[in-house]
Amino acid sequence: MEVKLWNDKHEREMFENLEELCAIIKATEKVERAYIRYIISPSEYETECQKLIAHFRTLSSTLKGTISNIERFMETYRMDCPAALNRLVVSGVPATVEHRAAATALAPGVVVIVGESVRDFITPMDASKLEYKAVDEIHPQLSGLMTSLDKLSVLPSDFEAKTYVREWFGRLSKMGASDELTEQQLRQLLFDLDSSYNSFMAVLHSHGIDSVG
Repeated sequence: MEVKLWNDKHEREMFENLEELCAIIKATEKVERAYIRYIISPSEYETECQKLIAHFRTLSSTLKGTISNIERFMETYRMDCPAALNRLVVSGVPATVEHRAAATALAPGVVVIVGESVRDFITPMDASKLEYKAVDEIHPQLSGLMTSLDKLSVLPSDFEAKTYVREWFGRLSKMGASDELTEQQLRQLLFDLDSSYNSFMAVLHSHGIDSVG
């Protein structure tokens, strides 16, 4: 025997809207996770997220008399979607929009430091590719890079790039100025710098400032 969840057209529309609301919340959670894991591009994420937010607002307005609190609604139906709750209810805009706003609000001094850091990464990387092996050629470059990275508050103290640069700086500090790195050491230095640079750019990207400088 068929069991009806509604008694009239109004109740039927309400249940359909509730079902759609659940679908939007779950979809938003998936999109947020995909963006965090770099599965989708920022542009793809923003387009999809804008659609979901707009649809959510429309449904929330329609269900205003039925649902007074979205968070309580999610708890009632055991919807473990914290990212969706933050994006749809707390923030109300895609993460990419937040990141651009944060980048726009950056102090000019921070923008300069970001540019210097990018330059200070590229310089020793180029030197390694050109096989500059002498300690007195590489040591000052790593010193400048380490100083630039330490000035950026968006980078955690245990950030991978900082760790690699400190280790290499300490290693070269124990050597003589005329000493030279072996081919293997030079290759490892370039590998560590390249890995650190990619991590650095990923952090800038996550803060919406990857194109600054």
